Amino acid sequence: MAAGLFSGKWKLETSDNFDNYMKAVGVGSVMAKLGSSTKPTVTITVSADGQWTIKTETTLKTSDCSFRIGEEFDETTTDGRKCKTIFTLEGDRKLVQDQKGETPSIITREIKDDDAMVTVCKAKDIVATRVYRRA
Repeated sequence: MAAGLFSGKWKLETSDNFDNYMKAVGVGSVMAKLGSSTKPTVTITVSADGQWTIKTETTLKTSDCSFRIGEEFDETTTDGRKCKTIFTLEGDRKLVQDQKGETPSIITREIKDDDAMVTVCKAKDIVATRVYRRA
């Protein structure tokens, strides 16, 4: 059920405090401002064998993150950080990405209704919220 709720194309609608989150995880000020000014489209797919892929597309860069729920893997983030990452599901509507690296980060994606995905990014004492709508 969760896979079906998340699957599809999502377009960023609003973003709050994302530049400060990016600075908290070690992204330089210029890149943080640049990154927070983009309006990414996120495409989430889940294959029949349980492989999830989150593709993030901006005018600056396209990145893919492929994983299986509950399996730790080595991730290189869009901004170049190296992390040990694990994704878990909390119920059918919440996907949690736990990144362990130089600066640990938790990214929670929650389906609020069938057309809204709220992404909360936390690092140190900084919290950023991004709201996506189905495209």
